Amino acid sequence: VQLQASGGGTAQTGGSMRLSCSVSAGTFTINAMGWYRQPSGNPREMVAQLTADGSSNYAAAVKGRFTIARDNAKDTVFLQMDSLKPEDTAVYYCNADVSKIDPTNHYHYWGQGSQVTVSS
Repeated sequence: VQLQASGGGTAQTGGSMRLSCSVSAGTFTINAMGWYRQPSGNPREMVAQLTADGSSNYAAAVKGRFTIARDNAKDTVFLQMDSLKPEDTAVYYCNADVSKIDPTNHYHYWGQGSQVTVSS
């Protein structure tokens, strides 16, 4: 399973940015795709997740500002980030939750991190 992320950079407070992540899952079944972030000196935290049945889940800190979406045909997941705040500054990672043969066994794969910096 390979994940290739793109996007990131610097934005001003109140600005917008979009992250993309394409997943090559091969024979694995994708259960969910999502985005996590890790601010400097802090643990990694879930930002948004989208399950295979279309259910989405957001961290309270980003709800109403960030939107996760998926292009099923391309196995690509997007994170649209609006109304950015300095506290959104972090390294963002895309994640794929996959299974193979046994749907109860879940494996997690990560893309390379993308730095997002929001200036005040």
